[in-house]
Amino acid sequence: MTVACTRGGVGLRSVQIAALMASTTLAGTPALAAEVAAAPRDVGEIVVTASKREENIQKVAMSIQAIDTKKLNQLNVTSFQDYVKFMPSVAFQTLAPNQTTIYMRGVADGGNANHSGPQPSVGAYLDEQPITTIGGTLDIHVYDIARVEVLPGPQGTLYGASSESGTLKIITNKPSTAGFSGGIDVQGNTVAHGSQGGVVEGFVNVPLASNVAIRLVGFAERDAGYIDNVPGTRPFKTSGATITNAGLVAKDFNHTDTYGGRAAIKFDLGADWTIMPTVVAQETIAPGVFAYEPSVGYLQTQRFLADTYKDRWLQAALNITGKLGRFDIVYSGGLFQRNVDAQSDYTDYSVAYDQRYGSGGYWKDSTGNPLTAPQQLIIGKDHFSKESNEFRISSPASDRFRVIAGVFQERQKHHIVQDYVIQGFGTNVVTSGGDGEGGGVTTTSFPLAVPGWPNTIWLTNQERKDSDEAAFAEAAFDITSKFTVTGGIRLYHYNNSLFGFYGYSQNYDEMTGYGSGQGAGSINCQAGKSFPGAPCVNLDKTAVGSGETHKVNLTYKVSDDALVYFTYSTGYRPGGVNRSGTFAPYGADHLSNFELGWKTSWRDHTIHFNGAVYDEEWNQFQFAFLGPNSLTIVENAPSARIMGVESSFDWRTSDHLTLSGGGAYNHAVLSKNFCQDADLNVIATCADADATAVHGTQLPYTPKFKGHVTARYTVDLGEWKAHAQGSLLYQTMNFVGVRTADNTSLGTMPAYATADFSIGAEHDKTSFELFVKNAFDAKGQVNRYTSCTIASCAQSYPGVAPAVYVVPIQPLTVGIKVGQKF
Repeated sequence: MTVACTRGGVGLRSVQIAALMASTTLAGTPALAAEVAAAPRDVGEIVVTASKREENIQKVAMSIQAIDTKKLNQLNVTSFQDYVKFMPSVAFQTLAPNQTTIYMRGVADGGNANHSGPQPSVGAYLDEQPITTIGGTLDIHVYDIARVEVLPGPQGTLYGASSESGTLKIITNKPSTAGFSGGIDVQGNTVAHGSQGGVVEGFVNVPLASNVAIRLVGFAERDAGYIDNVPGTRPFKTSGATITNAGLVAKDFNHTDTYGGRAAIKFDLGADWTIMPTVVAQETIAPGVFAYEPSVGYLQTQRFLADTYKDRWLQAALNITGKLGRFDIVYSGGLFQRNVDAQSDYTDYSVAYDQRYGSGGYWKDSTGNPLTAPQQLIIGKDHFSKESNEFRISSPASDRFRVIAGVFQERQKHHIVQDYVIQGFGTNVVTSGGDGEGGGVTTTSFPLAVPGWPNTIWLTNQERKDSDEAAFAEAAFDITSKFTVTGGIRLYHYNNSLFGFYGYSQNYDEMTGYGSGQGAGSINCQAGKSFPGAPCVNLDKTAVGSGETHKVNLTYKVSDDALVYFTYSTGYRPGGVNRSGTFAPYGADHLSNFELGWKTSWRDHTIHFNGAVYDEEWNQFQFAFLGPNSLTIVENAPSARIMGVESSFDWRTSDHLTLSGGGAYNHAVLSKNFCQDADLNVIATCADADATAVHGTQLPYTPKFKGHVTARYTVDLGEWKAHAQGSLLYQTMNFVGVRTADNTSLGTMPAYATADFSIGAEHDKTSFELFVKNAFDAKGQVNRYTSCTIASCAQSYPGVAPAVYVVPIQPLTVGIKVGQKF
């Protein structure tokens, strides 16, 4: 019999313990104490599932950044932005919680994450289930989580379409029949320039029988607000009126409430088969906005209509694992539902377009006069439903020739409603004019609102479907005990469509020319087709494609503690349909990756040093931008190239001090000129002088360097184990757009450094900690944006400053956390 034990990160070889057990009992004996004292003080082992097998991270020939349960707790991680700062290969653009687009290794186009835009280039998984959705990665509350894994580089062979540039995996702790356990943790915090927040969270693991266990998790969190809606005014050029936001002025109006829980039950059916259904649910309520306007003041904005956001999602999963002879069998199925109800102030658009184009003259009251204040409010409703199924079979990992093969199917529906409302306009508009030869007057009346939608000037009411089917396989062969070759392939087929309505009221565009054929009475309406709630169907398009991705890996084991590898891998993103029927569908884009990496352990496993250098080619990348009338357009741009290096280390310098850190350098640039014609259509080539962005332009949201280092010191104080910890994080400046004009108008995001500190102690099953995040209140920025086309909203007008928004990192936060296990 062998037993694996750890204490304070100290590993004991099972054979050593077996020898001790032969001569004495385990508990509290001098022999064991002496053996523990002499045991190697290694940095510990992290088991990951990056290759769809459970393996020691040091034995997997691929770049992986992982944070396990212990370190998640040490770093006080509760949310996406808490852990992503310790992932050097990951960048992101965000508007608010759950409205975040993730990028890896600089594969970023700076798109606006519109509901009709491209699929993400990074896949997100919760355990075995894909949870990638258009419009924002889920900000899953991090509690009772086994690991967060980041797999940079194309993962197209095993993970498919939305893992073109990498995969993010969140792995939960599973039910255990070993015994009862539980815990509760309570946290309170205060944010500089803002309000107070807190978290209550707990879990319980209960064996129901010798072969059945259930694990329940629940939490409630209040994130403090720190953005103020301050008094302001805006003038309308057409009417000459000035509006005020006096009724909406509020401090710290971006506080967020998140509630949720998880339930998993495991049934062991004999020695080889396990069935585990899981349900995870979360709700986020976030009023206000998470950005400030530099023209107004730091952490200050001026909003004129209420901004609200409510996001509810549920993931039901079924995992079945077992054996057929020598082969491991895994089935994973998931049903995912997400509902988002949002309301967004669109006054910036209303004011800018009235100032620039006189659009306020289109919106009239019942007497035919222009409205005094034609403010627009966007009422959005998004309903996602996703089903996914994967079946795979794998031979034993100990075989000289081993294989993983499977089939995958995913289908997502997204019902999109974007209702652009102006209160108070009349039911009809009347236009009068001469006959062009000085005689006669013509008067015409027509509905102003979209039929069936009172006060609606523009309606998007569509259903998006994204389907993906694939078959995949990876095989590895040990040519010698030191040299292994691995090959993989994934055959895929996608079918993506948009169906429904977008546009203005009946005949509105024909009467004014403003809508450019985008109305309920336009020639684009298709006879014999209907969509619930839509006045007609003027969009019915599909993008279909198929192909394959590849992977070749060569691994050489220098020793038991070191390996080097070379990988060639490819990834893809499916093509799709533009929400404007006048623009053609866009094609798939592809990423090719050439990577040389290493995994090493030194000084009896007290040091781990890993890294990779890579060269990636991103061809015909999908570029999403706001076109005429601030309508999102997606087109295939030329190409980009990313050359970089990423590395990490863990060093247990003594029994008391551990150092860890990592960094990534990315030279991510356009490899060809980015060219658009006068109508904003992307074209193949142009001279440097005519280019929208020249080759060599840095890709957006990609700091050239991002890195961190953490030091943790532990010491025994009587019966308590105390600790002090500090983390320093730094990243260089970066841009927010591909096009030169966009960066000129929006500005750059400057370099910044932050520091986190904590002190605490634990005894038996009780723990407490005092922590400080962003200790020196650095004013880092993670996004800059406008709510309409940059050419319109980022400009100054009489009495109107540029409406540019900056999303900051959370200011200085001080908190205390108390935990009790039982």
